[in-house]
Parts: sequence; C-alpha cells; structure tokens
Amino acid sequence: MKFSEKWLRELVDPATDTQGIADQITMAGLEVDEIVPVAGQFSGVVVGEILSAEPHPNADKLQVCQVTDGSETFQVVCGAPNARGGLKTAFAKVGAVLSGADGSDFKIKKAKLRQVESYGMLCADDELGISDDHGGIMELAGDAPVGTCLREYLSLDDAVIDVDLTPNRGDCLSITGLAREVGVLNKASVSFVEAEVVAPTIDDTFPITLEDPEGCPRYQGRVIRNVNMAAETPLWMVEKLRRCGIRSIDPVVDVTNYVLLELGQPMHAFDLNKLSGGIVVRKAAPGEKLMLLDGNEAQLNDNTLVIADNKKAVAMAGIFGGEETGVTADSKDIFLECAYFNPISIAGRARSYGLHTDASHRYERGVDWQLQRKATERATRLLLDIVGGEAGPVIEAVSEAYLPAAATVTLRQSKVNQVLAFEMPALEIEEILTRLGMTLERSGDGEWTVAVPSYRFDISIEIDLIEELARVYGYNNLPVKVPTAELNMIADDESEVSLKSVRAQLVGRGYQEAVTYSFIEKGLAAQFDDKHEAKALANPISAEMAVMRTTIWPGLVKALQYNQNRQQSRVRLFETGQRFLPEGEQLIQENVVAGLICGPRQSEGWSADAASVDFYDLKGDVESLLALGGCSEQFSFVAERHVALHPGQSAAIKRNGDTVGYMGALHPELIKSLGLSGPVFLFEIVQAVLLDGGLPRFTSLSKFPESRRDLALLVDESVAFADIRAIAQQQGGEYLKAVTLFDVYQGKGVEPGQKSIALGLTWQHPSRTLNDEEINEVIDFVVSALKNEFGATLRV
Repeated sequence: MKFSEKWLRELVDPATDTQGIADQITMAGLEVDEIVPVAGQFSGVVVGEILSAEPHPNADKLQVCQVTDGSETFQVVCGAPNARGGLKTAFAKVGAVLSGADGSDFKIKKAKLRQVESYGMLCADDELGISDDHGGIMELAGDAPVGTCLREYLSLDDAVIDVDLTPNRGDCLSITGLAREVGVLNKASVSFVEAEVVAPTIDDTFPITLEDPEGCPRYQGRVIRNVNMAAETPLWMVEKLRRCGIRSIDPVVDVTNYVLLELGQPMHAFDLNKLSGGIVVRKAAPGEKLMLLDGNEAQLNDNTLVIADNKKAVAMAGIFGGEETGVTADSKDIFLECAYFNPISIAGRARSYGLHTDASHRYERGVDWQLQRKATERATRLLLDIVGGEAGPVIEAVSEAYLPAAATVTLRQSKVNQVLAFEMPALEIEEILTRLGMTLERSGDGEWTVAVPSYRFDISIEIDLIEELARVYGYNNLPVKVPTAELNMIADDESEVSLKSVRAQLVGRGYQEAVTYSFIEKGLAAQFDDKHEAKALANPISAEMAVMRTTIWPGLVKALQYNQNRQQSRVRLFETGQRFLPEGEQLIQENVVAGLICGPRQSEGWSADAASVDFYDLKGDVESLLALGGCSEQFSFVAERHVALHPGQSAAIKRNGDTVGYMGALHPELIKSLGLSGPVFLFEIVQAVLLDGGLPRFTSLSKFPESRRDLALLVDESVAFADIRAIAQQQGGEYLKAVTLFDVYQGKGVEPGQKSIALGLTWQHPSRTLNDEEINEVIDFVVSALKNEFGATLRV
C-alpha cells in the first residue's frame, strides 16, 4: 500500500523524519519497499494564468501565450494542445531550475522559438516529476491563487511510502490503521477521523434483502438525491488519491476511494435510477453474466457472491461494480453501499476472474466488521460537501448470527516472560496493549483478560498478544541470550555405514545420482511390481503421475529413456529415496537404494573395450556396496523371478536368508514397450540393510605362508558356485581363508549337461606352517562332501 507522509502526519506527527518512520514500521513487521518523493526537485515554478493563446506565426503546432504570475505578464511559446485562455497552470519563469530526465538540473532561460521570443515555460506533469503524464500542460483548479509557489500550493514537499503488508495485517490497509501503528510505536497521540452523523433530510429508502447472510452478514445503504456530478473533486482530495496510486475519476467515485484509503472500508455508489426494486445480496445464478466497469463481461460462477436488484446482478460483491448501474456524469440520484463480507466468501474469487481490486485486496484479508456505519457517515458528509444533494436515512440489513464475535484472550505474564526470555514489567504490558486499542482487565495475579478490538481480527490466542508485545517493544530491543547446556559428544556407531559412503561408492564406480518423481503412471507401476497395488493420488498432477511408486525403477528407466532419446548411450544412474508400499490401511514408506546401467562397459576411447555391460558388471557393483559394512559373507544371490526382470537373469539379494532386494536384466518386453536400447540392468536394495554393518575388530596377521590347492570339478550345469563354496567353507576347516572361482568351462572334453569349475582354496595357520598331510586331509573332506552333495568328480 502506498501512502502520503503528509497525510499520515495530519493524524499523527512523530518526532522523526521520513526514513525514521520507514525504519520504525519495518522493524514492527510492516516492510517498506520504497520511499519516493511526490515530485522532482525544481524551483522557481509558480501558479500562472494564461490570459490568451494565439497561433504561432511560423509554426502550426505552437501557440504564443500571454501568461501572468499575478504581478507581471510574460510572453511564452507553448506547444501543448490544451493551452488556452483562462487556464491556470504551472509556470516556470526565467531562472527556474528543473530536473532533467537524466537527473541533471537545467535552468530556464529566455529563448527564441521560430523567431518569437519566449520568457519561461508552461510545464506538464512529467516535466516536474509529478507523474508520467505528458499529454499537455498541467491544468490547475480555477481558484488556484496566481503567483503562488507551485510546491507550496500542491504541498509537493512530501514523500510516498510503499508498504508491503503481510496478509494478517489488513488493519493497516488504511491511513487510519497506519497512523494508529505509528502512534503506538512512538507513544504519540493520534487524531482519529471523526465521522459526523448526517441527519437525513429526506425519507427516501431502498429495500435490502440478505439471501446469503453467511457471506454478507451486514449491508448498509443510503439514498442521496439531486447530486451535482458537474462539481469538481477538491484539489486536496485529488492529490491524496494520486499519491496513494489512485487517479481521480469523478467526485462520487473519488469520495468512495478516499474513504477506502482513509478508513480501510471499501464502498460503492450505484445510480439509483438504474436499480430495480431493491438490493438483493445472493450467490450468482448458473450462467449469469455481468458487464463490469472496465468494459469486460464476466461469466459468473455459482460460488460468487453478487449484489443484485430485483432483475439482475449489478456488482460482484466486494470485488467490482457493474457498468450498467455505475454512476455517470448524467446521474442525479445515487445509492451509496457499505458492507461487511466474510473474507472466506471473497477469498480467491477475484483471481478466478483474472481481477485484483483495492476492494478485494481488503475484503480477502478482513475488514473491521464494526466500521460500516462510520464509513457511511463519513462518505455522506464528504459527498454532500462536494456534490451537494439530500441524504435519506441509513438502511441496514444485518444477521447477528453470522457477524464475528469480539475476541477475548487470556494473557499470562509468566508466558510473556518465557517466550520473550526476559521479565517485561506488568505496567509496560498494560501500556502497550492499551495503546494498541485493547481493553485489559486483571483476572488474577499476573494474568489479564484482554478484549481485542474488532479491527484486529488477526488476534485470537495468547501467542498473538505476545507477538504484539515483542513487535511494539522492538525486536531489536529484546535481550540476546545464548542457551547453556551440557552437550555430550554423540557416540559414532562404527557398525553403521553412512548413506554418504554408499553414494560415494556408486559415484566412484561411475554412477551419477538422479532424483526422480515419487509419482508414476499407474500402468507403469503394475509393469514393475505385481506384488503391490500402488496407492492412487486423490488429486494427481497428471495421468503420468497418478500413483505413488512402489519401486524406484520406473523413474530411473524413464530417466534412461530421456537420455537415450538424446544420443546418450552409456548411462549409469542411482537414486536413494522412498518407495511407498500399501499394507492394509497403512502406507509404509521404505528407503531404498536403486541403480541402473546400460551401454558400453567403458567410456569411449582409443584403448577402451567396446563391449557392453552385462549381469556381472552390475553384480560387481552391488557386491562392492554390500562389502561396505564388512558383512559381505552374510549376503547371497539366489536366482528368483521378478516381473520386471529377464527370467534367466534375475536374482534376489538375500541377507541371512531374508530377501532385501533384487537385481537383474530388464525384461525384454519392457525394453520393447518403452522403446529402449538394451540390454538394461537394475538393482534395488533396502537402504537400512546396506547401512547396517558389522563392528570392525582387529585380527593379527599371520607371519606364516599360505598354502593353496586348485581343484577342477565336474558338476551338473545347474549347480551354483555359491552352493559349492558353502560346502567347501563348511568342510575346509578353521584355517581355510578363501575359496576362489577362477574358471568355468563347458565344451570339448566335458559331457553335455555338465560344466567344469576350477576352484582355488587357500589355507593359512596363525602360528605355524601347514604341512602337506594336513592340507591333503582337508582336501579329501571337501571333495568327498562335494561328491555326496552334488555328484562332483575331479576332472582328470
């Protein structure tokens, strides 16, 4: 909201300058966006009167004017189209100093224009920095005193302060509200506007019906007849409106706008003779239309509150008036309206029609529900003084049941001291709240019952009052206290792997971290997970984001698709995030780590292998993650089908027998339906399992040499190495350190349906060298166990 400093000082005049006022209200929570002077810096400009204006003898667009400053007449050449005899305007005499467009000053000198001498300059608004208007020279009121300094006549030694108010401070959307605030901050008295009760001189009324009392609990109106629309709005009112960003239209509209700025109460005036029957406050009918004052037709929604007569809607309640019933230069009788609308009934309605008006801005934030009578009387008095006429009695329709109730809040001094971290004296608490317009009554020791005024509709609970105390006392004056506490060092759990380490491991192996949407397409969710029915969103952004993901894979695959469509063939992505698993009526949020690889195994280069990644590239990456916690022996990979994975390249990741994730190649049908270039390999592991590691323990290194024996075994091709290793570790004795698979062979020399597996078994004793007899004995145990379990034989 923009306001004039001079207008503010008419109500309250604190002993501080413009910047001081701005700083005060900013620190009190009413942020000042900018301070600008109402006019540029100029001197030597007076009110002049054009006595005559004759065409220039040598130029079609120029006039030679005779201008008086009240004591002397000057010849001035002027090109303004509105220069005419009898006009009073801004006259810059020879020697006057004006500000140029670039900020530099220039001095008015005697000049000769097309062989005609000119002694001075007749000024437009923009040439004096008053506005951007350059349509012609300034037109001053007919009673403007000729020869008076223009700065003094228009009170141009003033500043416009632009305040950015938070939505809860609608009480400051008026000069009165701002004056009240400045008065409180400076402990200065405020000259509040007194609204004289205007006695009716006629008995004319206009009936009012509230069909929607919840949306409009109070509606007042007044008939004023025989107004003179030819009257001019007083200069002081025009200037106040202009400095607050509102242009003068006509006396009636100007008065309603003035009251809006002065008191914060929106008002509207109808042409009484264009209304039919009476006023009806109701919801718009389906398909109802209204031609607005700006000339645009609005198709009204049925949730829009309207002001109507007995035939049609005539205004959007609290937002915009209708063109058909608006006051014009031909109006003789008017109906002045003033209402209280429930903020909920107005909130968002203006924006739904692409509108934002001064009225809707205030009604959405809340207007004092006890202000309507005062505003009506104030506007009536101003109208009668300016346009004359005869006023009837104030008519009011009210529904007490839907009017807000006066708030009463209990305030405890102990709570004030606790929140503000210092003991604020009781007298200061009472003094601040009293200056804010509240009524206090002691209800106990260190406790008050506070009656909140109707204009402070943002105060409803105790903490609101404490905020007011802090705000007025000054946030910068509150003591700064550092909390003291005995803070013990948090023990670092060495058995826990950090998520940062998991990410670093994947990045180190060439992956890039991705962040994908938690919402996916319903059909895609079923293709990647047939065990859980994805939770549908009540209000999805789009069909592609209709359900919550039960696996991260769809998002990563979509990211792969996006990259491949942009000629990125080598892709390695991972994501740490949540999946959402329905479990009865609940939705389990589980953190997982997922990854995807596709394309060449190595980056392109002259020495790089061009082969594509395979199942074992992914398995190696996963094993490196599982090894971070030092418990890799607890994990195993078991062939198991998954709906999204290739039937022959799919494995469950298990820890001590429990499934904690899956990995494998993306199913060929999914690759085809998504238009991907395959093969694509994916993994997904429960994050908590990855982070749960073992506690590191020191084990001394043996000084004695290792002993290794290699075995070449013939087994059925269906036998897995993991099962063979388990038997070997079980039978290999306590000194067996490692079982290594170093070759798998099928072909010539091996029977069909069988395979040759070459194992390396390594032993090491901590305190001596193992002899051949000991090693051979253990080897016999291992071979015998493998023969019994899998039918394995040594390959000759």
